[in-house]
Amino acid sequence: MSTVQKKKLLSGPMIRNAVKDSFVKLNPVTLMKNPVMFVVEVGTFIVLMMVLLPGYFHASEALGFNITVFVILLVTVLFANFAEALAEGRGKAQADSLKKTKQDISANKVTGGSIKIVASSELRKGDIVVVSQGELIPGDGEVIEGLASVDESAITGESAPVIKEAGGDFNSVTGGTRVVSDEIKVRITSDPGESFLDRMISLVEGAKRQKTPNEIALNTLLISLTIIFMIVVVTLRPIAGYLDVDLEIPVLIALLVCLIPTTIGGLLSAIGIAGMDRVTQFNVLAMSGKAVEAAGDINTMILDKTGTITFGNRMASEFVPVGKETEEDVAIWAALSSLKDETPEGRSVIELVKKLGYSYDAGLASGAEFIEFRAETRMSGMDLPDGHKVRKGAVDSVKRWVASQGGIIPDNLDQHSNSIAGKGGTPLAVAVGNRIYGLIYLKDTVKPGMKERFEELRKMGIKTIMCTGDNPLTAATIAAEAGVDGFIAESTPENKIEVIRSEQKEGKLVAMTGDGTNDAPALAKADVGLAMNSGTAAAKEAANMVDLDSDPSKIIEVVAIGKQLLMTRGALTTFSIANDIAKYFAIIPAMFTLAIPEMEVLNIMGLGSPSSAIISALIFNAIIIPLLIPLAMRGVSYKPMSSTRLLRRNIFVYGFGGVVVPFLGIKLIDMVVSLWI
Repeated sequence: MSTVQKKKLLSGPMIRNAVKDSFVKLNPVTLMKNPVMFVVEVGTFIVLMMVLLPGYFHASEALGFNITVFVILLVTVLFANFAEALAEGRGKAQADSLKKTKQDISANKVTGGSIKIVASSELRKGDIVVVSQGELIPGDGEVIEGLASVDESAITGESAPVIKEAGGDFNSVTGGTRVVSDEIKVRITSDPGESFLDRMISLVEGAKRQKTPNEIALNTLLISLTIIFMIVVVTLRPIAGYLDVDLEIPVLIALLVCLIPTTIGGLLSAIGIAGMDRVTQFNVLAMSGKAVEAAGDINTMILDKTGTITFGNRMASEFVPVGKETEEDVAIWAALSSLKDETPEGRSVIELVKKLGYSYDAGLASGAEFIEFRAETRMSGMDLPDGHKVRKGAVDSVKRWVASQGGIIPDNLDQHSNSIAGKGGTPLAVAVGNRIYGLIYLKDTVKPGMKERFEELRKMGIKTIMCTGDNPLTAATIAAEAGVDGFIAESTPENKIEVIRSEQKEGKLVAMTGDGTNDAPALAKADVGLAMNSGTAAAKEAANMVDLDSDPSKIIEVVAIGKQLLMTRGALTTFSIANDIAKYFAIIPAMFTLAIPEMEVLNIMGLGSPSSAIISALIFNAIIIPLLIPLAMRGVSYKPMSSTRLLRRNIFVYGFGGVVVPFLGIKLIDMVVSLWI
C-alpha cells in the first residue's frame, strides 16, 4: 500500500484545518445542505438575538441562561461541521499526495512520420506517443506497439514494476507512471482533466461525491423527524400557556435541538465520506458512493478461477509412484532434478518435498550440471557428480529419453498419467537414467485461506460462483477444494452475463471481477464491477470500481467495507434516535415540574433543577458528536454473521446503549452543572 494511504485517523495539520473549516461551514448557504444542523443554526441565531437584544425580547432576567444555551448550540453546530471537515480533510490530504504525481511533462507525440515534443496537457484522445526507458507516461492510454517494464509505484505504492505489452489484457497504462525498460508506443485514451488520476483526485477530495440512495432516504427520514418535532415544539407553547406554564423561547429551542436527531445529522456526511476513504485505503478507486453501498448489499459474487481463487501457476501437489517405486523415492529424485530450477513449478516441487518431510542432499547441486528446459526436449534436470542423470518433464519426452537408454516403461505409468490429465492437472514424469520413478502432479493450487473467506461470505448470506474455462471435472475439484457454492465450467463471457441476469431477475445484487475486454460487458451488467488496474481500458471504463493493486480477490474486502458503511450508518442512526428517549426524560420534567409537581415522577434521573437539566441535556447533545467522530471515521467493527443476528446485536449495543449512555452522561454533567447554577 502506498504512503498516500497509510494515514493516521487524525493528525495535527488535519485537525487544525478542520477547525478552521468548521467556522467557514457556518455559512447558512453551505449548512442548508444539512437540514438538521441548519435548524440548529437557526435556533442558535434566535437565541443570539435574545442575548444581544434582551430588552426587546423581555429576556433580561434569563440573560445568563440564554448566553449558556447560545454557546452550547453554537458548539453543537461547530462540532457537526468539524466531523464533516475532518472527513473531507482526509480525502484532501490523499488528493494533495496524488497531485504531486500529476505533473505537466513532455511527451513525444507522433505526428506524421516524425516525433514532436509537446506538453502532456496538449495531448488529446487518440494521439499516439512514444515513451522510452526512464520517461514518464504522459497520459492514460493503451500500448499499441512494443513491450516495456513500467513502474506504477506512484499510483499503486507497489515497488515491483509490471510488464505492459501491445495486445491482450495487459496493455493499459496510467499517466504519471514511469517506463523502466525498453520502449513502447501508446495511444492516449483520455482528454486533459479526464484521466484516471484526475478522476481519482476529484473523488478522494469529495468534490464529486453524490449522495447515495440510502443516504438520501436516511436524510429524508431525518428531515421528516425534524419537521414533526418542530410542529410538536411550536404547539407546545400554547398548550403550556393554557396550563399557566410559561415556556421561554430558549427552552423550546433547547427541547427541539435535543429531540431532533442531531447526532446522526452531524455525522451523516462524515460517515459517507469516510466510507469512500476506507475503500481508497485498500487501493480501490470507487467511481461513486453508490458502488460502495451496493457492495454492502451484494447477494451473489462471481469470481474468475485463475488468479482469483487459484494462484494461476501450476504447482506440485502430489508425488505419484509407478511400478514398484515409493513416494519417497519419487520426491527425492524430483527435488534433485529441481535444485536449480527457478520456475514456479520447480520451486513448488522443493516446497512440497519439505512439506512432506522427506530429506535429500542439496549439496549435490554444487558440482552438478543443470540441464535447462528446452522446447525441443520438453525436459529439464541435473547431471549429478556421482554419474546419475535426473530428468523431469513431459511424460512422452521422458519415456523416449528412458527408452533411448534401454529402459523399461512401467505398466501403470500411462494409467496414472491419464488420471492426472483427466482431473485437469499436468503430469511430469521423473526419471533417473533408464528408470522412471513416478509422476509429479501439477495443478493450479487454491490460494491459502480462500475456503475460510468463502465461509465468511456464506455467513454474510452471499453466494459465490466460480467461472473457469476448465473442463467440468477439474472445475468441480477446484470448486470443492475452494468451498464455493457453485461453478460454471468451460465458461464464456456470454455465460457470465447470463448468470448475472439470472441472479438479478430474482432481485439479487451481483458483484464480479475482471480485467479483459471480454469481461467488460459483464462488469457493466453487474451491480458491482471491480476491474483490475492492469487490465484493459475497456474493462476499467465498464466497471464502477478499479483495484490499483490488480488483486481480483480484493472484491471480498470491498464487500466487507460496503457492509461496514451500511452498518455504521444504521448503528449511529439507532444510537441517535435512542438518545432522544433519555433527553426527553431530562427536559420534559424540567419544563413542567414547577407548575405541575406531579411531573416530578418523570424525573427518574433525579436532576438538580430545571435549568441544570436543560443545560446538561444540551451539553451532552453537543459533546456526543465529537466523541462519535472516531467511530464514524473508522466504521463499526464488522464480523460475518446472519442479518438477523447482526440486527439483534446492533439493536442491543446501539439501541439499548443509546438509551443508557445518555442517562449516565446527563446525570454526570448535571452533578457538575448543579454546582455552578
